[in-house]
Amino acid sequence: MNDVKKTPLYDKHLDFQGRMVEFAGYQLPIQYETISLEHHQVRQSVGLFDVSHMGEITVKGQEAEAFVHYLVTNNIKALETGQVAYTLMCYDSGGVVDDLLVYKKSTEDYLLVVNAANVDKDFKWIKDQATKYQVLVENVSDTYVQLALQGPKAQELLQAKLDYDLSSLGFFRFKDNLDLGSLKALISRTGYTGEDGFEIYVQAKDGPKLWDLLFEGNDILKPIGLGARDTLRFEACLPLYGHEISEDITPLEAGLKMFVDLEGDAFIGQDALRKQNQEGITRKLVGIELEKGIAREGALIVASGETIGHVTTGYKSPSLDKTIALALIDKSYAKIGSHIEVQVRKKTFAGQVISKRFYNKKYKK
Repeated sequence: MNDVKKTPLYDKHLDFQGRMVEFAGYQLPIQYETISLEHHQVRQSVGLFDVSHMGEITVKGQEAEAFVHYLVTNNIKALETGQVAYTLMCYDSGGVVDDLLVYKKSTEDYLLVVNAANVDKDFKWIKDQATKYQVLVENVSDTYVQLALQGPKAQELLQAKLDYDLSSLGFFRFKDNLDLGSLKALISRTGYTGEDGFEIYVQAKDGPKLWDLLFEGNDILKPIGLGARDTLRFEACLPLYGHEISEDITPLEAGLKMFVDLEGDAFIGQDALRKQNQEGITRKLVGIELEKGIAREGALIVASGETIGHVTTGYKSPSLDKTIALALIDKSYAKIGSHIEVQVRKKTFAGQVISKRFYNKKYKK
C-alpha cells in the first residue's frame, strides 16, 4: 500500500465519502453513491471526474511535428494549432502500444495524454523512438491535475466560472492559459463519456482549488467515480486499452480505421496495418445483446459449437436497461442479427450480434 500513489485530490474524495480502490497504481474512488446514480447524473446533468492519474508527456523541438506524426497512426501534420487528435501508437506488428490524445500547441510543442496504466511503458517507448529526431521528450504527469467535467450541463456550469466564451470552443479543440478563477488552466472540449464536456488541466498544487471552484455556487454538480466512468465510455463504444485494443488487437480489428492514416506518410506499424487492410481482418469488434445474464470480460463467445471469440467489456447498460457487451469475434459471425451464445462461468446464455452504437453520443460538433 505504501507504493500506491494518491492524486492531489485524495482528501476531497474522502470528504465526499468516496469508496477508494487501487487503480493503475493510484488510490481512486470507484464510486461515491452508486454507479447507476452517477452514470445517470452524467447523462442527465453534469458530473466531475478526477483523472489526474492519466499520463502527460510533452514532445518539444524543431522536429516535434515530424516525430509525433511518425509515432502515431493519425495525420498529425493536418492538425491546426489548438486542435486535439485521438490516435494510437502501434508496434511494428500493428498491435497497439496505447491510445492517446495529442494536443498541438505549435509545430514544435505537443502534449500527449496517455492511459494511466501505461505511463511508464509509453514514456520509454516514445523516448526509444525519438533517438533519430531533434526533440525533447519529458514525462510531466506529476505536474498536472486533470479534471473531466462531463454532461449536458457542463458548459453552463463552467461558463459561470470564466470569461472565455465556451460556445466558441469546438469539439476536440482547446485553449491554454485561460483564467479560471485565480488559476491558469488548459481547457479542451474532450471527454470519455459520450456527452458534451471538458477536460481541465491545472498545476498539481492547484488541484484542490479547482475542485472547490467547480463545486462552488451550484447544487447540480456531483463527483463521479471509476465505475461510472467505465459504464459511460462502454455505452458510447469508446475503447479501453487492454480490453478493446491491446498489443494483440489492432486498430482495424477494433473498428478504429478512421484514426489510421494508411495512405499518408509513414508511421510505426503502418506496413503491418496496410497488409492487414489489404488481406482483410479475420476478427471484428461487435456489439452483443444477451437475453439474460451478464457477460464479463473474457467470457467466451460460441456459435455452431465452436468458440469464435471473447467478450472485451460487458454490463447491464444503465441507460438502455439491457444486458449488452462488446466482443471480439470471428468476422464470419459478425453480421448484425447473428445468433451466438455466451459462456458465463458454467452457464450458457443466448444472444445476438447488434450494432456497437449502443448510445447516441451527444458531442457538440
